[in-house]
This record gives sequence, C-alpha cells and structure tokens, in this order.
Amino acid sequence: MIKKKTKALCVPLNQAEPVRRELRQRQLLRDDVTMIKENTCIYFPLIKVPENLTNYRVVTKAFEVRQKKPHSYKELLNLPEKYVDELPTSYDIVGSVILIKLPKTLSKYEKIIGKALLETHKNIQTVCLIDPVSGELRTRTITIIAGKNQTLTTHTEYGLSFDVDVAMTYFSPRLASERKRIATYVKPGETVVDMFTGVAPFSIMIARFSKPKKIYAIDKNKKAILLARQNIKKNHVLDTVEVIQADATDVIKFIPEKADRIIMNLPFSAYRFFSAALSIAASLCKIHYYDILQEKEIQEKISFLKKIAAGQKYILTDISVHKIKSYAPREFYIGLDITEFYIGLDITATKHADVA
Repeated sequence: MIKKKTKALCVPLNQAEPVRRELRQRQLLRDDVTMIKENTCIYFPLIKVPENLTNYRVVTKAFEVRQKKPHSYKELLNLPEKYVDELPTSYDIVGSVILIKLPKTLSKYEKIIGKALLETHKNIQTVCLIDPVSGELRTRTITIIAGKNQTLTTHTEYGLSFDVDVAMTYFSPRLASERKRIATYVKPGETVVDMFTGVAPFSIMIARFSKPKKIYAIDKNKKAILLARQNIKKNHVLDTVEVIQADATDVIKFIPEKADRIIMNLPFSAYRFFSAALSIAASLCKIHYYDILQEKEIQEKISFLKKIAAGQKYILTDISVHKIKSYAPREFYIGLDITEFYIGLDITATKHADVA
C-alpha cells in the first residue's frame, strides 16, 4: 500500500457532503488519493487550500494512493514498438474465459499478454489462445496462456445461462443479438429445427422469448449435446426443446414433422447441408443460413443455394443479407489483409405449387 502526505480539510460528518461538492466544483479535491473517515470527521485531500473555508481545520495527513485502473490490457504491456500495432483490439469473452487470436510474431509474448488481460478483467479466470474453429464437431485448438487450467464456464445473455466448454464446443458470444433477433421472428405454433445447435443457445433463446410448438436441436458433437441438455434443463425449456445427437445430413430420418423455420449456423460448411434442410422444410419455410464470406462472394453463394433449391422444387425469395460481424482469420495465418463477414441470410423457401 502506497501512501502520500498532503494537505487536507477536516470536516464534521454532518457537513461533509456540501463541502465535498464545493471542493469538487472548484476543482480543489485531489482524486489520486482516497478520503479518510475517522470518528466524527472526514479528511478531504486538497490540491490547494481554499481561502473561504477557514472555519475548517487544515492538517497534513498521509493518504492511500489510488491504484489507477488501466483502460486496456495494452497499457500494462511494454513490448518493442514494432509489435504494438499487432496487438488485437478485440477478443471474445465467454463467461469467465477470454478467447484471443494472436499473430505468430507475438507468440513469445503470449504469457505476458494473457497476464495483462487477467489484470484488466476482474471476472476473468482463464485466458486462451485460439485457432479458428474447424472440423465437423466445430472445435478449436486452445492453449491456456494465463489463469486457471479450465475451459468449462457459464455464459449469460438476455437473462439466459449457458454452460460452455470452449475447448470442446462451439459458441460465439457475438451472436447474442442475432439469436434474440431470430427469436422475435418466430410465430406461435411454429416447428423449428436448429440443425447445428452446439450448446443450444439459438434453441433456448427461441423457446424462452417466443411460443413455438416444438424445437428440434441437433448436433453431432457428443460434448455439445451433453451441455445442450444441461442448458435446456437449467433454462426451463424441457417441454419445448428436444435435443438430438445426430449427423444433420440424415435429418429427414429423425425429424417427424415438417419445419416452419430452420436455423443453419455452420459457417464455411452450411451449404453442404442445404439440400438436407429442404428435405424437412414445410411448403413455406423460413431458413436462417449463416456463412463467412467476402463481400464479392455473397451473391455467388445465394445463386448456388438457389440451384440446390431448384433441384428440390423450391424457390428462394425474400432473401435479406445481414452482416453480423467482421471476420478476418487469414490476416494472421497467411499475411493477407482480407476482410470477411459473418453473414446471416434470411430466406423464404417456397415449394412449387405443382408438387406441393
């Protein structure tokens, strides 16, 4: 504990508040040290002794120096100048875990970067260095660079609580607003299929904030399914959401009814399951399709999806594009400055009248 001696005004407790306001208004109150309360008076540390408050005793007293809180983890680092601009400006926070990507040039500083992040976030217990999500189970390689050796955490959004293992399951806190947006579109009595549910944040959000008849939450990842079942129970939606561990390619085999709304949150790969999605779609179905694309690739992907739909006698209309967030993983790995976007497509799929 560091202390500093300074002039102070001794003010009785019953007069302290108006005096404090006056000192603050006249910019005479020091804010680099903490005020002291003793018995019947408060000591206000002064920048300068006020002339018109001579009825109060002025003393010299040792005050505890306030610890300045850094606004950013970068303020705690002392890296060579050439690396400063490479420090990430954003990262994901999932519950008590920070997920951060670093360029290879900063790998030798990862431990001190992790420690700085811990010091600037009081509720964070673990900092993880991550690679991009990959594979059918949508997992990522994770290296703990600071804090506790744990990857299981509890994340909250919109009053909901999700248990997430960031090493074993896919979850993006940046999609919270998107999940809520989709929930507002769901009409009473709809049947919803969440084809790549993960730990079930979309399904639970819809079940809690809308009135669907039924939600089928599907995922191939066994760990994700276990956590999805926990999350459905803890968020009190057991009567609405049915969790199914399966490959979405075979969705027609285990969904007993047609879907009024389908959620396809599988960036990079969702297109491979579009035909399977249409196999369970009602004659009029809303599809929320997600991908990671460059601006120039969006229309090309829409045209590709229309061709798949035509093969199953569906017409895709009312397609709206939502740029949910920027996503540029290639910057770190191949040195190119390519900005991609996490894209959400809201699609109306209508079956041809002659085959309905």
